Amino acid sequence: MQYIKFRAIFKEYTVFSLTDIRNALPRGDVFHRRRLNEWQEKGYIKKIVKGYYIFADTQINENVLHEIANKIYPPAYVSLETALAYYNLIPESVYGVTCVATRRTSCFKTYLGSFIYRTVKPRLFFGYDIAGRIKIASLEKAILDYFYFNPQIKTKDDFTEMRVNRGMFLQTVDKERLKEFLSRFENSRLEERIKIFLKVMGNA
Repeated sequence: MQYIKFRAIFKEYTVFSLTDIRNALPRGDVFHRRRLNEWQEKGYIKKIVKGYYIFADTQINENVLHEIANKIYPPAYVSLETALAYYNLIPESVYGVTCVATRRTSCFKTYLGSFIYRTVKPRLFFGYDIAGRIKIASLEKAILDYFYFNPQIKTKDDFTEMRVNRGMFLQTVDKERLKEFLSRFENSRLEERIKIFLKVMGNA
């Protein structure tokens, strides 16, 4: 297959795999893996991780990084520090993209940065929204995921030191949704820590 034809077929793809290619090709067309190596050498495409690629001229932005994070290690959704920054709840710029997944904890270091996956049991894999091709935790679930994976944050001083945007929190968090999601964790220690956090936020 010629690259021009390939590009025309996959122009709507942000990230693609060999499986995607074979599934999307017109019936009767055959695709050989060696083409991917040739196109990498020519600078047409770039490899993200084994088996996943993007076009070399793809404009990298937050949405593209989130879509890649969802795609290369499914099932997963963006959460934790990345989601908190996305909702303007924490001031720090976040290195890499942090996600929640049901597969084992992993970290992929790529030329675009790191894609980090933290493992939860299937029953805790919920509370995300779908925007186009992107799965990202709701604000409430991102907060719970973050504290679930950071049990060392437990005192009033700990929560204060996080420098959470209190105004944004009070304006956007759905307290009832937060409590409903919290009950599904069935974790008394997490419940106690969230109570302290809400008091710090002035939302008890």
